[in-house]
Amino acid sequence: MAVTNLDNEGTSEIVFFDLETTVPKIPGQRFWVLEFGAIVVCPQKLSELESFCTLIRPGDLSAVALRSSRCDGITREAVANAPMFEEVADKVFDIMDGRIWAGHNIQRFDCVRIKEAFAEIGRPAPVPVGLIDSLGVLTQKFGRRAGNMKMATLAAYFGIGKQKHRSLEDVRMNLEVLKHCATVLFLESTLPSLLIKGKFHNSPSVTTRSRSALNSNPPSGLHGNWHNSPTIARRRRYYGKVPCVEETSRKSPPTTSLAYQRAVPYARGTLGKMTENVVKNILCKAQNRPLNNLLKHSQLLLR
Repeated sequence: MAVTNLDNEGTSEIVFFDLETTVPKIPGQRFWVLEFGAIVVCPQKLSELESFCTLIRPGDLSAVALRSSRCDGITREAVANAPMFEEVADKVFDIMDGRIWAGHNIQRFDCVRIKEAFAEIGRPAPVPVGLIDSLGVLTQKFGRRAGNMKMATLAAYFGIGKQKHRSLEDVRMNLEVLKHCATVLFLESTLPSLLIKGKFHNSPSVTTRSRSALNSNPPSGLHGNWHNSPTIARRRRYYGKVPCVEETSRKSPPTTSLAYQRAVPYARGTLGKMTENVVKNILCKAQNRPLNNLLKHSQLLLR
């Protein structure tokens, strides 16, 4: 769950936090916390009340790369003289305990690493009063319009900048992404008919059922060279000349979104005229056959 138990008694402060860790090279290898960063904000104003950031020296210094693959990444030299986790545990506990925890993908990663780090030094971990994982919240509310849901992708979508993969900078980016997403969602909820109707405009993946039916298997009861039947030929001629139009429904009003448009035969308001030759064709096909076959052929012409 992305959001849980946000308020017990009164309004709690929110702490946005992020961890930078080593990346295990083989299965079963542990994570080492290399950096912790957090910002405490007032939920009513989103104003910053407190911030804290520190590099952390891991128990196994050899687990840290000599050179980071990231431009601003953490190197072995950078953490060689940093405090161990047990030296900053009190500060981390004070800033985290009893507050709402917030961050991007923290439920599956950062929260687990915090508990592991405190268990390593034999101390109880801080406990949140609520949890806001922006990965789950934005996936549900904002959707994948920006592409994938990585923080770097979301930041690029809004033109905020490049993700640095440093704890405090990533926390601030997380806050900015949330503000931008919230603004877009607010505007869309205020004027949905103007801001949402073009969401699927000119989508190349839209395929109408009537058009796709031309290349599907033959309907029940028809065999042989059915693709060259007079009805299918008329449909092909129709779609080749007339653009897709809306299908009206008695249950819902017409929509202007192309996502819900599909081409309909005889959309100009006429079913056409049954010519003498067409009638003779039906009677010939139905000759010496049960009545239901006659109905099948006539229904096909009226589709």
